[in-house]
Amino acid sequence: QFCEQEKMKYGLFKKQLTLLEEAEGGFDQFTRSYKSYGVQRMPDNSLVFKEWAPAAEALFLTGDFNGWDNFSHPYTKKEFGKWELHIPPKEDKTPAVTHNSKLKVSRPGERLYRISPWAKYVTRHEKSVIYDWVHWDPPQPYIHKHPRPQKPRSLRIYESHVGIASPEGKVASYSNFTHNVLPRIKDLGYNCIQLMAIMEHAYYASFGYQVTSFFAASSRFGTPEELKELIDVAHSLGIIVLLDAVHSHASKNTEDGLNQFDGSDSCFFHSGPRGEHSLWDSKLFNYSSWEVLRFLLSNLRWWLEEYRFDGFRFDGVTSMLYHHHGIGSGFSGDYAEYFGLQVDEDALVYLMLANHILHTLYEDCITIAEEVSGMPNLCCPVQEGGLGFDYRLAMAIPDKWIQILKEFKDEDWDMGNIVHTMTNRRYGEKCIAYAESHDQALVGDKTLAFWLMDKEMYTSMSALIPMNSVIDRGIQLHKMIRLLTHSLGGEGYLNFMGNEFGHPEWLDFPRVGNNESYHYARRQFNLVDTDRLRYWQLYAFDRDMNRTEDKYGWLAAPPANISVKHQGDKVIVFERANVIFIFNFHPTNSYSSYRVAVGPPGKYKIKLDSDGIQYGGHGRLDHNTEFFTEPMEFKNLPNSMLVSKLYYLLP
Repeated sequence: QFCEQEKMKYGLFKKQLTLLEEAEGGFDQFTRSYKSYGVQRMPDNSLVFKEWAPAAEALFLTGDFNGWDNFSHPYTKKEFGKWELHIPPKEDKTPAVTHNSKLKVSRPGERLYRISPWAKYVTRHEKSVIYDWVHWDPPQPYIHKHPRPQKPRSLRIYESHVGIASPEGKVASYSNFTHNVLPRIKDLGYNCIQLMAIMEHAYYASFGYQVTSFFAASSRFGTPEELKELIDVAHSLGIIVLLDAVHSHASKNTEDGLNQFDGSDSCFFHSGPRGEHSLWDSKLFNYSSWEVLRFLLSNLRWWLEEYRFDGFRFDGVTSMLYHHHGIGSGFSGDYAEYFGLQVDEDALVYLMLANHILHTLYEDCITIAEEVSGMPNLCCPVQEGGLGFDYRLAMAIPDKWIQILKEFKDEDWDMGNIVHTMTNRRYGEKCIAYAESHDQALVGDKTLAFWLMDKEMYTSMSALIPMNSVIDRGIQLHKMIRLLTHSLGGEGYLNFMGNEFGHPEWLDFPRVGNNESYHYARRQFNLVDTDRLRYWQLYAFDRDMNRTEDKYGWLAAPPANISVKHQGDKVIVFERANVIFIFNFHPTNSYSSYRVAVGPPGKYKIKLDSDGIQYGGHGRLDHNTEFFTEPMEFKNLPNSMLVSKLYYLLP
């Protein structure tokens, strides 16, 4: 059954690819539709406006350029529901619509003005709730100076949100991120940034997941040119940048969103109940529509070409793959759950097309799926019947850590269950491991640091006083959980900004329920700018953990060889990339002369020790000691430590 399903999927994909060749001359031209839709300036400075609105009876363009005359500039109806308008240049040969002027699309008999679905820039006046379409055609556009970095062998992702990337209670800017946050990311050893909330979204508190304008970079953070500079500077630092792409659903907004653009309840979406997501209160794309495919595939191409993003994290893939959208459905791993009438074949083919096109046009493009059901072949190549993603998020790992911290005493932690969760992935299917992401930081949940230390973080994080038992336990486990996840949980690693140093507060965007406060919509990077607070110790460990991985490359290595998961001792030992990892999770016991298995005989030396004083530990290990086989013994086994073969240290 599985093989037949894979053949069927690939057959549907090939059929759609053939249709693209026949009708559009291939996907290369098809995915460049952003160069013909929306507004385009011609060589003679005339302007061409083009939209797809199949149910509309008439369309008009209005704006600053014509004194907001609703009827002076009608579009001409073309075949297949398309509309076009040509506006010649002014007498002085300059464009009739100037840079930074406002535009709207209107339909007769309606009071609503609309924004072009292909709008490249939209803004909102401070006192308005509705966004305006702004014509963006700067006289001196930003020119990228630096080439894209090579695709990393090990992916270490810093999940980021530009607007909260400041200690100040305000919406931070692209420029702030470029000048103040990028240097921190580089110092921490991350080689990839995953930018959230870039596609324009009218509701800030949606975290960017209720997109209203898919081709517009969010103006609340600055201009498109400033985002281009951010990405260019990241590239100069050897850091690639991924975009959080939300193609699983869209905002229900009508005046500044896609909804009812042509007056119907469908257009870009399914009509009726099928076009509604009951939990997200949003609209669902009709992936069988030719023009929806044009819109979404061109959208991906736009972000890679115009802004030079290096790939995408696809949000809500589970919702796309199934007609039930994962609502009220559990997944046990039974293959019958992944095949049958519940699968949305149109969405599945869209994802195959997207990955095929992206990886064909951009060899080093990286795609990551946020997918919780465990759909088989998600990360297999399209030509093998897979969906073609490079990685999937290992979403069970953060859930496991939260469950352990909520439900179990330290002495009841199950070493075998922890190891199983870390390693429970299909062979050859690359996963992005993470102990926590933005989901755990949001109000209503708790970060690992908050689960571990709670209110003590506000009063007892001074490095000038001895640690109390809560802080001591919290700091040690925070480091151990992250290193174990980093080294055992996948083929890539992700951290949400600020969590690397145990950010002391949750994340809550300004809304009516909190009096529109920005107090929790920020990241207090200032906490690590002094060695008088223990946040610096957690920061230093995260930095050195990434730098050590960069040296030895365990994320790019085959799965670990696990030699010990001792429930009584609470010890886990494994080897990966010729590095020995040893963890002691026992709440009270330290061990002397603890024997562990190794691979080849030789000299071994400690390279990373979470018990180091510089990381807030107790410094019980002599780092100058060389360990010899055979057998190999460690004196005074405290918390986690990484041991590397000495010959790796030789020039």
